[in-house]
Amino acid sequence: DGRLTFAPGNKVVQLPFINYIRQMGAVFLNSYTNSPICCPSRAAMWSGRFVHLTEAWNNYKCLPSNATTWMDHLKKAGYHTHSMGKLDYTSGSHSVSNRVEAWTREVPFLLRQEGRPVTDLVGDGATLRVMSKDWNTTDRAVQWIRTNAAALSQPFALYLGLNLPHPYRTEDLGPTAGGSTFRTSPYWLKKAGVLIGACYTPTNQVSLEQVSVPKWLPFSEMHPVDYYSTFTKNCSGDFSEQEIRDIRAFYYAMCAETDAMLGEVIAALRDTGLLSSTVLLFTSDHGDLAMEHRQFYKMSMFEGSSHVPLLMMGPGIKTGLEISLPVSLVDLYPSVLDIAGVQIPGDLSGHSLMPLASQNNKQSPHPGWVLSEYHGCNANTSTYMLRMGQWKYITYSDGMSVPPQLFDLSKDKAELHNVASRYPGVVKQLDKVLHSVVDYPTVTKTVQHYNKQQFVAWKQSLGNNYTQVIANLRWHIDWQKNPQYNEKAIEDWLTGSE
Repeated sequence: DGRLTFAPGNKVVQLPFINYIRQMGAVFLNSYTNSPICCPSRAAMWSGRFVHLTEAWNNYKCLPSNATTWMDHLKKAGYHTHSMGKLDYTSGSHSVSNRVEAWTREVPFLLRQEGRPVTDLVGDGATLRVMSKDWNTTDRAVQWIRTNAAALSQPFALYLGLNLPHPYRTEDLGPTAGGSTFRTSPYWLKKAGVLIGACYTPTNQVSLEQVSVPKWLPFSEMHPVDYYSTFTKNCSGDFSEQEIRDIRAFYYAMCAETDAMLGEVIAALRDTGLLSSTVLLFTSDHGDLAMEHRQFYKMSMFEGSSHVPLLMMGPGIKTGLEISLPVSLVDLYPSVLDIAGVQIPGDLSGHSLMPLASQNNKQSPHPGWVLSEYHGCNANTSTYMLRMGQWKYITYSDGMSVPPQLFDLSKDKAELHNVASRYPGVVKQLDKVLHSVVDYPTVTKTVQHYNKQQFVAWKQSLGNNYTQVIANLRWHIDWQKNPQYNEKAIEDWLTGSE
């Protein structure tokens, strides 16, 4: 969640190394993902192009393996390039359940697709390395910096991709389960000053009051797409305040562990004498709602899900700079090339952020708005978000069949008051800007056609096993309550008009 990288969000959990980058460089206060889910978001970052241009519709359908990335441009320009850890921007990965849920999202049934969000406390007060896979990747990156980067005669570009603070897979729900477990140790909970056993341990970082319990709208007042998300994410049941507070606290603790990995990289750069000559960027593919709006995970345009961290420090970047202009992940591609002095291709959706962050005071070409779009699972129609000035405008499908949302973030940071009906002029103005960027009704139709086409091909590939396979995906508990109805609903969807 990008809001944890600056005030007041940075008061909730101690993130010393993110704070260090903020003090020594620039922090973007309104940085957004271009699609709030793993693979499409990363596809936008690596390609520098909006999701509808690359047709990265879901976690299964993203970039081709031979797509040209900013790393390719750097390598061609003489940089030594190296990538480690989670990349996840090409097509073909993620679970079968994930892709089928995306393809069938407009089928008129409601099935829980995720495990109920839970917490898992492991280890003790000395357990630092909870997410061992990410720590191992960080160790390899640190070793590479110390032994390889320090010896290079050419400039280098290193990408380190982590999985944290993504929730862990809930293993007791079986092999098809998604990530609904927030796992940490007492060590990291102490960093967040939060629940250990039956009491809160006070620290000098935060207080109990800062681990808040967000306000929820009643079901009757929820937007229909938000209700679908809440239900399919298995969050429509009862939660105690303690459960909600614990989930949020564990998420903050997972963020603290992530920050510690960043600290290892900074230390390696410092110890090798490379820190002062290296530009360091920190960002994320999406956030986590952590029970805001009665949801966890991502797949939403609400701030917890779509607002991502973006900080940079290094040669030529102003120190202690806070930039309020809305920016997004497609801006990283031209920014990295700008930093390296490499020619920026003309077909990118993003704009270099260096005029905003550098000491040269160049005029920025950035338009001052950002686009995010979502076409995957846990939302039952295509979603488009335009962030501009004080406003966040969210529209759906063809712009007419589903009501829009409009939030004034200067007055409603919790996004509890949809003021679209109160400000029709603002809606009209923002929708005009959105239409100038993307013909979203046409994109929605393209996605609908793709979803049916892919589902039919998958169904045919299963032959006589189809009924058994589809009944045992992540939604199996709800599916098996009425399998005949669910199969018929899919057949009616397939034969209906788009």
